[in-house]
Amino acid sequence: MNTWMWVGVLLIAVWASHWGAEHLATPLKKLRRRWGLSGVAGGALVGVATASPEIAINITSAIRGVSDIGLGAVLGNNLVSLPLTLAVGYMSYRTSGNTSGRELPLERQTVSVQVLPYLAVLALVGLLMLPPSWRGLQAVDGWILLGAYGLYMAQALFRGRAEGEQVQWQRKEILLALAGLLVLALGAYFSVRATEQIISALGISKLVGGLFITGTISALPETFSTWSVMRTEQRTAAVTTVLGDQVTTLTVGLLPLALIGLSLQDVHLFWVSLVALATMAGAFGALIGVRQPSVNGWKVSAVAGLYAAYIAVVLVWVLGVV
Repeated sequence: MNTWMWVGVLLIAVWASHWGAEHLATPLKKLRRRWGLSGVAGGALVGVATASPEIAINITSAIRGVSDIGLGAVLGNNLVSLPLTLAVGYMSYRTSGNTSGRELPLERQTVSVQVLPYLAVLALVGLLMLPPSWRGLQAVDGWILLGAYGLYMAQALFRGRAEGEQVQWQRKEILLALAGLLVLALGAYFSVRATEQIISALGISKLVGGLFITGTISALPETFSTWSVMRTEQRTAAVTTVLGDQVTTLTVGLLPLALIGLSLQDVHLFWVSLVALATMAGAFGALIGVRQPSVNGWKVSAVAGLYAAYIAVVLVWVLGVV
């Protein structure tokens, strides 16, 4: 197969993975209503499903012995999904016909429940992976990250709970969820397989391939599902699910790589990417505010500008291709 055929395989595999994840998300959305979870907590819960393609890709990467592809996919997905989600979510809100102004209001707990824990997880990942004496990931690091995820979910799910409501479970939904698991696994396998072939043809490193190919493409389906979620008036969940997804990929998603042992090869690219993630998330939290969190056009542009600056830094300073 030539390179372009593998690109086609990658696109199909990524979209298949997210089809499977979407059918896992439906039962989780019903659980949110059943348990009376807030929109912010709902974002954390649904993030489990939206992050499942990246987790499956990392499991496949670990099995095939190409851990750098999995690590790059996690970083790339995190980097591009926040600015894209904000942009798509805000556009959906502004064109819905139900807006009361240019500001997209969010729940008051958005920063404390989602943004601050995400920044803490980024700091933990850096602490576990960057020091020279233990650079990379070992099994113990994976269990530490899993514990951090447990704390994150606990604080998200048990804050701001309200009275739950009755929901109806349909056999079709359950069968689709099971089918989603199978499609998700197949999609993850072919995503990694296609990335390996594209990387080989282009002569680039596995981390770069995972970062800019698999990670970026895998972020697109889940990002654009934000449009439909916003139209159902789940405004905070539509915007913050991406943070729940990112916390999941940086903790549970890195566990498979940690269990087999991950040696960090491209330290420069890794820490620049980690700093970019922290900068964008911190800017997002500072811009939306704490008392009356909201998103508007210039805030979306500011976060997108930070991502563009990251791309420029990588091309000029890290990779030296410009």
